[in-house]
Amino acid sequence: MFLLGFAHVDSIDFIRGIKSMAATMKTVEKRRMCPNCRAFITTRDRVCPYCGVQLGPRAIDMPGSELAASLVPRANLTSIIVLIVNATFFLIELIVSRQMANAPLGSLNSAVALYLGAEYPPLIHAGQWWRLITAGFLHGGFWHIAINSWSLFILVTEVEQFYGTSRFIVVYVFSTFTGFWLAYFFGSVSLGASAAAFGLFGIMLAMGVRHRSDPLAQAIRAHYGQWLILGLVLSFMPGVSLSAHVGGLVGGFLIGLVGGLPGLPGTPRELLWKVLAAVALLVTLYAFWQDYLSFQYFAGHMSNT
Repeated sequence: MFLLGFAHVDSIDFIRGIKSMAATMKTVEKRRMCPNCRAFITTRDRVCPYCGVQLGPRAIDMPGSELAASLVPRANLTSIIVLIVNATFFLIELIVSRQMANAPLGSLNSAVALYLGAEYPPLIHAGQWWRLITAGFLHGGFWHIAINSWSLFILVTEVEQFYGTSRFIVVYVFSTFTGFWLAYFFGSVSLGASAAAFGLFGIMLAMGVRHRSDPLAQAIRAHYGQWLILGLVLSFMPGVSLSAHVGGLVGGFLIGLVGGLPGLPGTPRELLWKVLAAVALLVTLYAFWQDYLSFQYFAGHMSNT
């Protein structure tokens, strides 16, 4: 009986030990290492509580269907809004081309883009600076907007995932401005969202410069560097503004160097970027208001003549 009782006690302790080990393993499975500061965090953390770097889910934590879906570009609310805004202005171009220039249904009149706010050096030199922003929301045809929409469909989601909404808004508006400013400086007429798209390239490349010791940042830099080379090669095609692309790239890269990745929410640094994002939106709205007044003048002048 004593031996049986002793064996019974050992089996209970053994079972308790197994349960303890299982609980420990579950705890370990819920932990992972931050790729930036190497601190141990939970798998549910989306921002590292130690260094403030934004984190995504591990591939091992994704269900099979979700992992497969992650290989396909996914849009978030911001990218959908950007695409809707660009599509809306393209529709306006089509409507105005039909009504004012009697263009065939579905066709654009080249002068209409000028009336609606395309980048045009003589008018910008005359004081219509807002064209450096409004030009980024206009396009020259279906093929033009299709290519830019596909680029933004991929880039907007990924940039916002790493940098947050505030920095995305700032880089989108700022790189649009710098892109068309460089185009104006070189005396070329241009329009399209590709200046902003190259700005998004730039901010992703800046991550690899600011975080040289981070393997993830270096992998991102290499990935976007390859696409950038292709984009620059295509920029030499006829009718494409290389200066606008380079200007947008430089603008986005500067924002990435200055802004860096987001820190902890609610800090003075993050509040500053929210203020800058609000200013960028207000400047954009003001630019379109000025553009609307300018268009009214053009429309009235054409109707009188």
